[in-house]
Amino acid sequence: MVRNGEISVADVKRILRRFWWIPALSTLLLGAVGYGATRVLQKKYTSITTVLVEQPAVSASYVPPVMDDDLNQHLASMKSQVLSSSRLQPVIEKFNLYADERNTEPMEALEARLRSAVDVDLMQPMIGATTRQPPGFRVSVTFPDPRMAQKICAEMTSMFMQQNAEIKLGVAKDTTKFLSEQVDQAKAKLDEQDSKLAQFKQRYLGSLPEEVQRNLSQVSTLNTQLETNNQSIARAQQDKTITESLLAQQESNWKLAQSGQVNPETQEQQLASLQEQYNALLLRYTAEHPDVVKLKAQLEDLKRRIAEEPASKGPMTATQAKLHEPPQIQQLRARIKQDDMSVADLATRQTQIQQQISQLQARVQMSPMIEEQLKELMRSYQTAQEFYNDLLKRRANSSMATELENQQQSGNFRVLDAPSLPTEPSFPKVPMFLGGGLASGLVLALGILYLLAMMDHAMYTERDVELGLRMPVLTMVPSLEQALYAKSARTKDAGKFETAVAFKG
Repeated sequence: MVRNGEISVADVKRILRRFWWIPALSTLLLGAVGYGATRVLQKKYTSITTVLVEQPAVSASYVPPVMDDDLNQHLASMKSQVLSSSRLQPVIEKFNLYADERNTEPMEALEARLRSAVDVDLMQPMIGATTRQPPGFRVSVTFPDPRMAQKICAEMTSMFMQQNAEIKLGVAKDTTKFLSEQVDQAKAKLDEQDSKLAQFKQRYLGSLPEEVQRNLSQVSTLNTQLETNNQSIARAQQDKTITESLLAQQESNWKLAQSGQVNPETQEQQLASLQEQYNALLLRYTAEHPDVVKLKAQLEDLKRRIAEEPASKGPMTATQAKLHEPPQIQQLRARIKQDDMSVADLATRQTQIQQQISQLQARVQMSPMIEEQLKELMRSYQTAQEFYNDLLKRRANSSMATELENQQQSGNFRVLDAPSLPTEPSFPKVPMFLGGGLASGLVLALGILYLLAMMDHAMYTERDVELGLRMPVLTMVPSLEQALYAKSARTKDAGKFETAVAFKG
């Protein structure tokens, strides 16, 4: 008795003893059907050829190929083109294929039948090969006529080889053309970046990062010049003050002399004043200093004039006094004028130096900002230049690859084995159909036996009684039929009937 779909070994033995003829009949019957199918079905023959991929005559390290080395992708592209309608229809017309079906079926259906008859698969790499790329591929054509299968296989192989050459040459030419256009565009962008960089450098000339140290050096030099100029202005103003003082004294003495009232004490005081100024300058400067030398000359000139001054001189009119002004006073006036011009020139120079310092400091302060902008322009320029150089290199490689394709020195297909002439049909195969029939018969028989076991609700064991009646078994009474005991001598349990007496509680 089978419960919950579980079949024990005893159940299997019992079912096989009762229905042993079902597996034998089902296996033999379906095996015969499979063998008969091999005699009825139309026979088909398969012609096979092997095509190898030869390595290019020039190493890829010298001339990189323009196409990817992935043979699977390349073969898929060629297969889609070779098995297109535009290629299959001429093959059908050339070999007069499906002559009987042309009047009843459209050309698209015939092309689909021929397309299904052609199969292309990659060869597996050999064990221990240095590369995982397939060494080639196989073209197989299955057709009812073995000789026609061989012809179609040869035609398809020729079409694959021709398509391979056309694709490689076309890709090489298209790649070269595309790269030439890209080179022109990259050259225009590079020129544009170069122009921007030149305009930027021209605009910020003097404030560029490489000129910062020079600007700082110039600022230091100008500061030194400014300090020297300030000192020169101070000296010129001091000289002017001294000269003005001398001029005032000279004019006073001269006017007194003209009026006949020359006061020797005044000249003596002037001489003493100049002597004090001269001594003061010697404390600050050396005897060779220009101010010291100038004041010494004035002091000696005053001494000489005092020594040459006449004891008495008649008075002169104002006009005569102006016309006969002593050379010493005229020289002092010219010296004051010269000092004024020197101070004005030094002041102008001071303003110019300060402006230059301000400009240089402004350039130094602007340098970080300009440096960032320059870096951005330089990055764009370098990127454009690297891209342009890379495109030039790629275009050169593509041009060489195109030339190699024109000379047919690149990697090409080579037929290793000519299309075979099949002698045995590839469909139907007797071992496959016969084995399939026998296996199908065995599976069908097992299914039938399983259904019979599931439909059998008889109780054969103590466990079956307990599960069926849901009562415990107290004792078992054997059957009195001796014939059944004789039959069960070999199997013990086969054909044995037992009666179970069960009491509730």
